Amino acid sequence: MHVVLLPFGSAGDVFPFLWLGRQLQAAGHRVTVIVACVFEEIVRKAGMEVIPLGTQEEFDRFIADPRVWQLYHGTKLVFEFAGESTELIHAAIESLIQSGHRPDLLMAPCTVFGARLAREKHGIPLISVHVQPAVLISAHETPILLPGMQHLRKLPLWFRQWLVRLPNPADRFAAPAVHAACASHGVTPPKSLWWEWADSPDGVLALFPEWFAQPQPDWPNNLLQWDFPLEDIAKERPLTPEVIHFLESGDKPIVFTPGSANIQARKFFEVAYQAVTAMNQRAIFVTRQLDQLPPHLPPSILPVEYAPFSSLVPRASAFVHHGGIGTMSQGFAAGVPQLIMAMAHDQPDNAYRLEKLGAGIGLTTRSFTPTRVQKALHQLLTAPRYREAAQRYRALTPNRRPTADLLAWIESRQQA
Repeated sequence: MHVVLLPFGSAGDVFPFLWLGRQLQAAGHRVTVIVACVFEEIVRKAGMEVIPLGTQEEFDRFIADPRVWQLYHGTKLVFEFAGESTELIHAAIESLIQSGHRPDLLMAPCTVFGARLAREKHGIPLISVHVQPAVLISAHETPILLPGMQHLRKLPLWFRQWLVRLPNPADRFAAPAVHAACASHGVTPPKSLWWEWADSPDGVLALFPEWFAQPQPDWPNNLLQWDFPLEDIAKERPLTPEVIHFLESGDKPIVFTPGSANIQARKFFEVAYQAVTAMNQRAIFVTRQLDQLPPHLPPSILPVEYAPFSSLVPRASAFVHHGGIGTMSQGFAAGVPQLIMAMAHDQPDNAYRLEKLGAGIGLTTRSFTPTRVQKALHQLLTAPRYREAAQRYRALTPNRRPTADLLAWIESRQQA
């Protein structure tokens, strides 16, 4: 079977698809990944075929926009970009068809509208892959997309059912470009991009466990819920000798990262620096752009551009990050208390779930101050309940079902 994977976003969005690709290849299937060009080398090192899209300059320009990490504005930019990418992604799929390598199955997140366009035009089965529960808009468990939205869950169900059907970002910001692409390919456009195209009729795969997000009555009937992928290319990029030496030279450090695509993180690291120095704690600052860090860091703080969290975080005392689902899942797997500075997208919902599980604390960008961070870290490091909860979910995370069951379901979707 020739499976085409179409991740969309930053490393936290791409790595789960690398995990899927590894499983499919191990089962003897051919895998092609259509992805932003900045991930081309990573995909090739993982041994998969790749069709790179766009340019490094375009990717850098997008993540350099500070609005990407702002509530509402970030969602608007992502959906506008997703809509504008529809033709480009569809053209990449058509290039495979025209060269005699027609895919048997497509797997893509709900934001890759070009994959759904290819399904409607060419009849290629499509599995929608959701890596975070926030995209499954449920009236029974309303996602926390903005601060305070948790209070909506106290409202009557009928009101929440009406509420979630109000105009949404996909229909407002992506639909115009998608409808134009549909018109140019003779495909009937959906009346609602979100409610008709977000979940494929051929199958929906949710890559997060039930203990993190319980299935809801209004989730799609054809959905399979699985485990966290926990992919972080540790095989291709292991811990460096410098990081290993630092870890072995003192107490467990606190690990800080604002996300692989976040180049607007000067405040995050300045607050981190003030908090750990006041607490006399060792730390590792992880960022792809080291010029975001405060100058003249002391020897107790190690700056690194990348480190696989599956190897690093188990050796940390606490994990401070932006709340991306991939990063958070590595924190669960490591059994380490977590502190989140939720900015936008699915991050507030992930932070809310972390707090409900008792394994960490969530802050907003406004409340992420040296005093609040120092207080939160003190709680995480000294209150046994956080460590106990983190260890509890560490024990649950490795209880993974046989991959053969997942592969059998994926293979069955080809005939769905």
